[in-house]
Amino acid sequence: MKRVGILYHPKIEKAKTFSRDLEKFLKTKGISFWTCSAWQEEEAKAQIAGSDLVCSIGGDGTILRSLRAIVPNKVPVVGINLGNLGFMTELKADEAFDKLPRLLSGEGWTEERAMLEAELPSQKKVFQAVNDVFVGRRSLARLVQIETRVDGEILATHRADGVIVSTATGSTGYLLAANGPILYPESKQMVFKPICPHLSLDNAVVLPPEAKIQLRVTTTHEAMLSIDAQVETPLSSGEEVKVKQSAYVARFLRLRPKGYFYSYLDSKLKGKK
Repeated sequence: MKRVGILYHPKIEKAKTFSRDLEKFLKTKGISFWTCSAWQEEEAKAQIAGSDLVCSIGGDGTILRSLRAIVPNKVPVVGINLGNLGFMTELKADEAFDKLPRLLSGEGWTEERAMLEAELPSQKKVFQAVNDVFVGRRSLARLVQIETRVDGEILATHRADGVIVSTATGSTGYLLAANGPILYPESKQMVFKPICPHLSLDNAVVLPPEAKIQLRVTTTHEAMLSIDAQVETPLSSGEEVKVKQSAYVARFLRLRPKGYFYSYLDSKLKGKK
């Protein structure tokens, strides 16, 4: 690898320090690099082309920002965990400088995970999501009504806090907290799940990769579209969000064995770092 990007969590001092140490490390290897806050998506996007790898310094939230910044480029990410859980990260901070040379020399394999595309036609906006798309209430603790269609057919109309459309990656995040199913990371299926519905079924529905989902919100107060719980856009009553599988995929560079997910999942759910 000849060029590496470093995206770090700007609010964690340890992440800034680690980024500077990583810069020195790459310099000794003769590898060019660029560094940017993961919160500065447009600035990061301008530098990604031509990179062989992006190192995400922080936790899962930093990886989500990094992956969205990478689109539409096909650059893999290696996550270096400074956070608490690290479902998506590959390396712990204290082992990173021992294992990075292996990745930089071409070792490892690339795990590809499906992403979502959310279109807001009324505002002419299109978003890419790694974990999930949420449509529902914003700040007030009042229910909104959401009509859900799949491939043009009515699936359900819920009065609820909201609904989630999740990827397999997101199935260990918000969807898991909402008692949804866990999908294998490279699964292409999507999961639809209502959140705290009133007098209606709250079952999750697993949808095929080619499904086209329409979410129409009706409300007398505040509603929103949320992307990966990091990007929020207000919605007015009557607005529709269209969700489908993205043309892009999230790429993770891994050293661990390809069947890692099963034992890894068990340890993470038990709170082990």
